[in-house]
Amino acid sequence: MLTQSADGEYGFDARLCFVPAKDHASNASRPVYFDVEIYPRFVGSGRGSCYEPGASTNGTVPDIYTAMGFIPEVAHSYAYFDGTFGILNEHGVGIGETTCSGMFSTKPISQGGKALLSVDELTHLAMERTTTARDAVKLMGEMAEKYGFYGSDSTVTSGSESLMVGDADEAFIFHVLADPTGTSAIWAAQRVPDDHVAAVTNMFTIRDLDFDDSHNFLIGSLVQSVAQERGWWSPGQAPLDFTATYSHGEYTSKYYSGHRMWDAYRHFGIDLPDTYDNLRTDRVYPTTVPAARLLTVQDLFATHRSHYEGTKYDMTKGLAAGPFGDPDRFMPAKSQKEVGNWERAIGIFRTGYTEVVQLKRTGQGSLLWFAPHASTSSCFVPVSNKMTEVPKMYTNANPDPQGLSRDSAYWAHRYVFSVAKIMYSHAMQNVTSVQQKLEDAGVQLVSDIDAMFDSGKSLDAERLTALYTEHAERVLAAFWALPDQIVATYSDGWLGDKANAGYPDWWLKGVGYDQGPITIPDAPTVTLATCDKEGIHGCISHCPSSAGFAACAVECTRHCESPRAKSVDLLV
Repeated sequence: MLTQSADGEYGFDARLCFVPAKDHASNASRPVYFDVEIYPRFVGSGRGSCYEPGASTNGTVPDIYTAMGFIPEVAHSYAYFDGTFGILNEHGVGIGETTCSGMFSTKPISQGGKALLSVDELTHLAMERTTTARDAVKLMGEMAEKYGFYGSDSTVTSGSESLMVGDADEAFIFHVLADPTGTSAIWAAQRVPDDHVAAVTNMFTIRDLDFDDSHNFLIGSLVQSVAQERGWWSPGQAPLDFTATYSHGEYTSKYYSGHRMWDAYRHFGIDLPDTYDNLRTDRVYPTTVPAARLLTVQDLFATHRSHYEGTKYDMTKGLAAGPFGDPDRFMPAKSQKEVGNWERAIGIFRTGYTEVVQLKRTGQGSLLWFAPHASTSSCFVPVSNKMTEVPKMYTNANPDPQGLSRDSAYWAHRYVFSVAKIMYSHAMQNVTSVQQKLEDAGVQLVSDIDAMFDSGKSLDAERLTALYTEHAERVLAAFWALPDQIVATYSDGWLGDKANAGYPDWWLKGVGYDQGPITIPDAPTVTLATCDKEGIHGCISHCPSSAGFAACAVECTRHCESPRAKSVDLLV
């Protein structure tokens, strides 16, 4: 299994698309595009109906993208599921991605640079042309060296990439960055042992390279020479530490990457340190770690929903979480000059989609579990790599981030996410209850279909598509029903039984509730005996000495002199 949360910014293209297999002429050339990650990420022919030109949701017609270069085409390209990056192909090669920092970066040809291939296009080529993870790594490394690699931007902070590449037999961590000339690439990959797990969170993790072990290490031709030219390493010294040599470290803030690695391993049952000096040089987290137990897809779902709950970094606690434990932290406006940072959790509001790729030979074969928007309020649905189309709510159902659509799974989950914030800790109980039932149903559906294949009753692509689409439609309907349920239950500060929800004592004190206007205390009860025996002055003597005295005295005067005082008890 391998996984990724595609954590984009505003306008992220969260569609899941199917790219069909295709035959090509012997002398054909393959166009290479500058892939954008905002909607629409691509418009043109050759990648299936998802990307064909047509009117967008806001009434405009996007321009067809122009190729910025060409490479030789292959005779036959394989079918695959595509997000911002290639995710899973028909032969069970899967990929996950995370952006990293690197010592070198460059610009693409379309922006004045010399590099032709982004990580987006590298994954597309791997999906189109390979049937094993090992071949996918080799192909991407060789193509990046030959045609040049550029990252998501031209800065060293986020201009490099890491991919998790796997099939049913083995998995690799693949790192790549531009070379100093901007015309080639530096890359290395390390095999994850069969009984190990690994976490890669926006930073390189591969350490000592073994140039004599071609089974566990696949290494580009420039790794040693560039390190030698820069004086960073020389043969005969210590092994070449890829991360210490070529990473530019964590970006944004200290612990931006490290705490998420620590948290992921914590979810996997592995106890590692949570503090360090410099993650680039400190070997606090091994590249891979022996697994503490067998993991399930549900374990990975839960990991992607983590906000450090139950630890000293728990983002559902403290004043920033508010009275109802909201773990999301929006960034200050660019005009604000406050200096500081939030903890960076694995689960985050600005997620376009999360994928869990389950690669296996048994049953129906490999699967993609797909969850649009933030996984906290989303639902992972299974998609078989034997299918030849994507359920419409994940692809063509109005994915434009500026155009809400009731036919869109992305918008259903985004809507639930936003509505749940009216009383987060309470409303999320409703969300997780529905989420759990539907994900368990998805796991059961996969198990039932696997059993059919194992018994010899295989299903064709059409029947598989129908079964998984029916499940996806149930998920869509259930999540569109949730916002109304949440509003009806928790609006205006009330709980379902119409009891006042109130606020925790610690939060009231933290926001200065006790420093607000003074509460007028209850006045004494004035009875017939009070007025008869003590008179007005006796009644007044029972009034509070501070706040409320004047109002109490007026009431004593009015009621003790009134005939009604002879027949009723009064609360002043």
